[in-house]
Amino acid sequence: MDVKYLNLSAENIGTEHICCAFSDKKCQAGYELKKSWLKGELPSGYTFRKLDERAKVFIEYGPAEHAWVPVEAPNYLMLGCFWVSGKYKGHGHAKALLQWVIEEARLQGKDGLVAVVGTSKFHFMSDGQWLIRQGFEVVQQLAYGFSLLALKLKPTALLPAFKSTVLSGECTDKEGLTVYYSHRCPFTEYHVSTSLVETAQTLQLPLKIIHLAHRAQAQEAPTPGTLFSLFYKGQFLTTDVSACLKDKLLKAIDKQSF
Repeated sequence: MDVKYLNLSAENIGTEHICCAFSDKKCQAGYELKKSWLKGELPSGYTFRKLDERAKVFIEYGPAEHAWVPVEAPNYLMLGCFWVSGKYKGHGHAKALLQWVIEEARLQGKDGLVAVVGTSKFHFMSDGQWLIRQGFEVVQQLAYGFSLLALKLKPTALLPAFKSTVLSGECTDKEGLTVYYSHRCPFTEYHVSTSLVETAQTLQLPLKIIHLAHRAQAQEAPTPGTLFSLFYKGQFLTTDVSACLKDKLLKAIDKQSF
């Protein structure tokens, strides 16, 4: 059976689905916001490549200089969301999608690929251990759980690095909850504006919501997790959007030692 992948473009993005959240009705607004975000990024070289099926099998990538992540990686391609789920696992889709990006990097004369992952698996982030098995190396680790991986294509290439804004794992707001999020993920808008607001009110916790609406904001954020990062009393807590729900938030807080 032939396997077909396709890239989203200005011509087909209106009719093609974007894989994640397409069946979650409560996140429909977030789904459209993600599409709108993609439309704005396509002219900068951002690419969304997916299996030509109604499936969650896709990879996102683009020039690291334009990435919505606080990382210095000139002349690299930055991996974004990368997901192969359910019955599609174990059929070589992940390797095929990654190989496409590697070949694109070579064609564009890039120095390599770079990815932000959890040192241990983080929710809503690529599987770092799998990427390491594909040849990526760990170039930097943060004490609060993020790692920066790189796959160098040129031996003399400089290694990427996290920006100084993310080194401490702290944000400037030290009271209650602070969330940083963007429309790069279709799940965030609903859960931040609805679930997290309700949870904070129930627990009587102050809540500050910071929407990263522009690339410059994301590149100077205090967290590498710019899809969604939740802080508690100024300390990084989680990238797990489900922490917007009361029970998940209490577990996350209890797990940390504040």
